Order: sequence, then C-alpha cells, then structure tokens
Amino acid sequence: MMPDAESLSPIQGEITEPSSLHEQAAAALVIAGALVAVADRRVAAVEREEVTRFIRERGLAPHVSEARLAAMFDELAERLEQPDFANVVIDTLRPVSDLPLAAHLVDISERVAAADEDVHPHEVQAIKLLRLLTLVLPRSKQVAPVAAREGRAASGA
Repeated sequence: MMPDAESLSPIQGEITEPSSLHEQAAAALVIAGALVAVADRRVAAVEREEVTRFIRERGLAPHVSEARLAAMFDELAERLEQPDFANVVIDTLRPVSDLPLAAHLVDISERVAAADEDVHPHEVQAIKLLRLLTLVLPRSKQVAPVAAREGRAASGA
C-alpha cells in the first residue's frame, strides 16, 4: 500500500519547495523524467539513471549532486503516484517557468521513455502532456542592460 501524500517526508530540505534556483531547475527536470517513468506503473532503475545522466551530460544543475538527483527522482516518482500528481507537476514547474528549460523537459522525457527499451502508450501520453505544458510556460525574457533601460526611461520610450 502506498503512503498518502501527507505521510511522505521530504529529504534534505523540501524537494517540493527547493530553495535554490539550481534545485528548482533540477526538480523541474527530474519531474519531467519521473512523470514518464511512472506512466507505465513500472519505475525502473535505468529510468532514474537516465535522468541523472541527462542532467549531468548537459550541465543543467551543476551544483546538485548525482545522489541528490537520484533521491529527488525517487521522492517525486512516489509523489506522482498520488491522486494530486497534477498539482505536484505544476507546483514543481511553476518556479522555473521563466527559465529556458522547455526543450530540455521534452528531451529528458523522451530519453526516459526509451531508457527501458519499451515505450508504453501511457509514456507517450505523458510526453504529450509535457509538450503541452511547455507551450504554456512563459518564455525566458531578455533583460536589457541597466544603462539601456535607464536611457529609454529618460527619453520617454
């Protein structure tokens, strides 16, 4: 029997509310992989390994250890088996919605689906869901240098 969401105890600080930008970005990437991993109701070790390898190879969360990523994956995969899984996904993606992670979220989900060499139809649905979510995530905004912003403000632009 799976524990309910309230009885799950976060590890090493709240994963569901990571404090640093690196942890938030890592959690977003991990949730994308975990969502696909749990879709077929069989989370394989190779899927967790693919998540950590993907993040490491691309240097996407350099300040987060592999052990931390693996622990994050395990906890989030367990949380995704609860009835409120959609809220878990949204709450994990929301803090980093202005970062340019959308392509990585889809890429990691596809890599996890293929990791166990059996792409289940529910994994395909999870990837489609992530694609839709990335379409509605705000794009990263370009920030003009301070001098340029001040110049526009002074000229009334």
